[in-house]
Amino acid sequence: MLKAIIFDFDYTLGDSTNGIALSINYALEELGYATPNITDIKKTIGLSLTETYFTLTSNDNLDEVEQFTKLFKEKADSVMVANTELYAGVKDVLQKLKSKGYKIAIVTAKFHYRIEQILSKFDANELIDIIVGAEDVKIEKPNPEGLLWAIEHLEAINEEVLYVGDSLVDAKTAENAKVEFVAVLTGTTTRDDFRSYNSAYICENISDVCKYVLTLE
Repeated sequence: MLKAIIFDFDYTLGDSTNGIALSINYALEELGYATPNITDIKKTIGLSLTETYFTLTSNDNLDEVEQFTKLFKEKADSVMVANTELYAGVKDVLQKLKSKGYKIAIVTAKFHYRIEQILSKFDANELIDIIVGAEDVKIEKPNPEGLLWAIEHLEAINEEVLYVGDSLVDAKTAENAKVEFVAVLTGTTTRDDFRSYNSAYICENISDVCKYVLTLE
């Protein structure tokens, strides 16, 4: 019996592309790099800041990673919430799932406090039972630490949970946690990409996720 639904955030529940691009570009410019194009930035959304730095700079300078992270946060604190939108229908879906008795969590590479700020902007804090962000884990996705922590604190077991995400990192995280995965196509990952993983279902968007969950009752 399904008891809890755990969501990724970026490109799953909402779109922070503009805020992320502003923050990445600021950090890279301060470090002397050229700013990447928006297509390359979009491909990093959902990765940890360390992986984002490695991907966009092709550099593995660990000292510079720390500087990049600090600069990214500095800019993000002023621009991220204003430049983030929830996808259409997300609040309605979360409210419907809550009304059906499901527990709801978010496990994301975004910072915990940032998710709280975004939810507050949309008056949606009460719809989420647990948030696990980047600062809450020792090893980020696709390591299953955050997802397993959320499951434990939702007082559920793996077989009672769905993890919903938009990327192969999310799919790998669910696989590593031995949790069923539901994919959404609101990010940059294609249906064909997801077919190489053991996805329980592939949905166009979050509203389709809700429809799928209701078919399981």
